[in-house]
Amino acid sequence: MINQKFKLDKYSPLILRLGLAIVLLWFGINEVLNPLFMAGYIPDWFTNLLPISIDSFMILNGSFEILLGILLVLGLFTRLAAALTAIHLLFIIIALGYNEIAIRDFGLFMAALSLSLTKESYLSLDNLRKK
Repeated sequence: MINQKFKLDKYSPLILRLGLAIVLLWFGINEVLNPLFMAGYIPDWFTNLLPISIDSFMILNGSFEILLGILLVLGLFTRLAAALTAIHLLFIIIALGYNEIAIRDFGLFMAALSLSLTKESYLSLDNLRKK
């Protein structure tokens, strides 16, 4: 009833976009400023496969997350950024295995997947580019 009167559904993609962006930006900035911040969650088998140091990998990973977060805040290339976020989270989930962090990331994965399937929001740069 409230949604019909105020048409609140138009804000749903914006809220989803910003929520996901805040998570990406928080983790990305922390990984760039303190590369060892999340390094303890990376399994040994994965670190042994890396051709670069774990510090360098975490800085690259954090930079990627910051880029995705910025794109989502702006609503620019939203569907692509959300799809890349979903893929990124899927790799994290697989690497982590079954634990509480992977379950949290699964929820974020589903949010990113949902956003990648959502049309442009009127409160986005994608919508302005379309016109």
